[in-house]
Amino acid sequence: MVTGRTADVRGPRALAVLAPLGAALAAGAAVAYVGVVDPNEPGHYPTCPFLMLTGLYCPGCGGLRAVHALAHGDPVTALGLNLLVVALVPVLAFLWGRWALRSWRGAPLKGISIHPSYVWAFLALMIVFWIVRNVAFGEFLAP
Repeated sequence: MVTGRTADVRGPRALAVLAPLGAALAAGAAVAYVGVVDPNEPGHYPTCPFLMLTGLYCPGCGGLRAVHALAHGDPVTALGLNLLVVALVPVLAFLWGRWALRSWRGAPLKGISIHPSYVWAFLALMIVFWIVRNVAFGEFLAP
């Protein structure tokens, strides 16, 4: 026999998980689109404005092609196009999983923030990646 209390608990849980599921659906649709519409063919996506103006690669250059390669099951090519994007995939999956689990459990979302030291470490890593991929010894990081 289902009590009124059990029904009340399951209803809000289902509603709380809608946001993480919606984010996963949007991300999946974006990956599917990039998987179908090849960024290697000109005219499908805009050129990177930083690359166009400076001739240097930004941290995101090669990211769409890396996602395209991952969508086609080619992680080696993806790593060669943008190591940072490929490395972020498991991190984003972990953060999404934590968000979905906390939503399902009904835990407050204000405690889900990322510690500032991780944000600063990521920004420092991104800047180092940006610089190294544009110098001669870091040519292997260029897309």
